[in-house]
Amino acid sequence: MNDAFPAGDALLAALLDPSPASDAPDVPAWWRGELDRRRTRPDAPAFELAVAGGLHADRLGWALASGYQAALGAMIPDLPKDAPVAFCITEADGNSPRAIRSSLVADGEGFILSGEKRWSTLGPAAGLLLVAAREPVPAEATRPSIRLVRVDAGVPGLEFIPMPEADFTPEVPHARIRLDGVRIEPGAILPGDAYDQFVKPFRTIEDVLVTAAELAYLLAEAGRRDWPLAWRERALAVLVGLGALAGLDRQAGTTHIALAGALAGWNALVAEATGHFAQGPADAAARRWARDSRLFAIGFGARALRTERAWQRAIGERVREAAGSRRS
Repeated sequence: MNDAFPAGDALLAALLDPSPASDAPDVPAWWRGELDRRRTRPDAPAFELAVAGGLHADRLGWALASGYQAALGAMIPDLPKDAPVAFCITEADGNSPRAIRSSLVADGEGFILSGEKRWSTLGPAAGLLLVAAREPVPAEATRPSIRLVRVDAGVPGLEFIPMPEADFTPEVPHARIRLDGVRIEPGAILPGDAYDQFVKPFRTIEDVLVTAAELAYLLAEAGRRDWPLAWRERALAVLVGLGALAGLDRQAGTTHIALAGALAGWNALVAEATGHFAQGPADAAARRWARDSRLFAIGFGARALRTERAWQRAIGERVREAAGSRRS
């Protein structure tokens, strides 16, 4: 069992004087380490699970995967902990309510789920899927009603279609998912509107906890490679800030404004980390970083819009004018 899963300040201290990373060439090896940590501290906060995943990761992909699982657990605390979980939202036209075409239709005492999802992270390895689907739309509705459905990976009518490896973090698998008349019991449908209660908040939770796991990975590498202390001080400060954000209201505008600041600090650290890797030994970890750091070019537009809207709620029209000036 992996005993090196301290709590609180001791976990942060472990990032500054890290042990060697755990060798994990594939998903089963990564998941064994994840399970060991969960069994060592079954009630660990999601933030600490994410950080511990990054501390022990031997590559960015496993830090991402640990942060992603921690984020799902933070959103839905009663998820099973014996296998990975996949959040299945995106379809051919995107992940907005109107883009979600998968359908959930009443059938006797249960429901029938049909549709197709794309880019399901860890889908091929998942034991449980969380699938967003639309209910029949009343004529007076202004947008579809979206529900989130628990689907066990082995049910009839569920098919995984592997996707090609990505150019970055290729160890983390993705899949298309086809649902053909999957039978759903009422208890498998989570209460409330899935888009408002799960899809939108998850973007914030994911940004906090995946970034925390990735930053923990970099801090551990910095300790192993003797990077400058000034970089490590700034990285630890950003990580502590992310820990504070993990406990705030994930839908509050102030949370999104503070998160934007934390992510700006993270982006600067990433740029410098690339230089530190390049100046050090040209080993497997450095080569993986050069490949995988392209991941960070994704998502800037959506985060910028989220931040702009948060500022608009906070101080109103002046932000619209400032945003317009930046675009012109």
